[in-house]
Amino acid sequence: MIIEPLTLTKAETTPGTPLISVVVPVHNEAPNIPPLIEKIRLALNEIAHEIIYVDDGSSDSTPELLAELSASLPSLVRVRHRKSCGQSAAVITGVKAARGKYIATLDGDGQNDPADIPAMLSAALTAEANGANPVLIAGHRVARQDSEAKRWGSKIANKVRGKLLRDGTPDTGCGLKLFPRQAFLELPHFDHIHRFLPALFIRAGGQVVSVPVRHHARAHGASHYGTWDRLKVGIVDLFGVAWLQRRWNLPQIEPNP
Repeated sequence: MIIEPLTLTKAETTPGTPLISVVVPVHNEAPNIPPLIEKIRLALNEIAHEIIYVDDGSSDSTPELLAELSASLPSLVRVRHRKSCGQSAAVITGVKAARGKYIATLDGDGQNDPADIPAMLSAALTAEANGANPVLIAGHRVARQDSEAKRWGSKIANKVRGKLLRDGTPDTGCGLKLFPRQAFLELPHFDHIHRFLPALFIRAGGQVVSVPVRHHARAHGASHYGTWDRLKVGIVDLFGVAWLQRRWNLPQIEPNP
């Protein structure tokens, strides 16, 4: 798809309120935090934004580091879970704490590129101007910098998920997504929701637009939300979302005469 240059109206840039909130869930990712924050700030330098880090019960120096950074960065908001509740819970906490009209989610390991966010925001504004409501912009990692086993696992999972849920999304596992905050808050919330957002937005009468995004190799540490953990619950979640799809008829509201 062709993405038009980002242009914002006065209504979209209310003074004092961020247009977009970047939500980053982290668990023991201290070395990756400073460079990712700097990349987010550079990417959104000309857009009113805030950065929300949700510390999902980290046991490393993440809490102290975020406290130190927030003291000098007014745009940085930090929220901490007393104990780890999982990535989806951290995303939900971050969205609830956000003030922006739009939410962009990023994995905390630095593999997603914040430089893709402005183009995704532009795609959302274009889709909404053409009547799509609500719209989810889903990142599609066309050149993944992961192990072969992880790439194949995701490929199989996306194929099975797409066949059962018909969400028309080639890469639902990409952590880089953008959507209206209010639309997300109206969705049913459950663990691992972040992997089923395309199907849930379609269920709500919305539209999903996939855009190619960059993907980088992890610079520090290892994933703390493991492949095996996702695999164990993936089948149950998949059939649960399929059940949600069948148990809902979207109302069509008629205008009053």
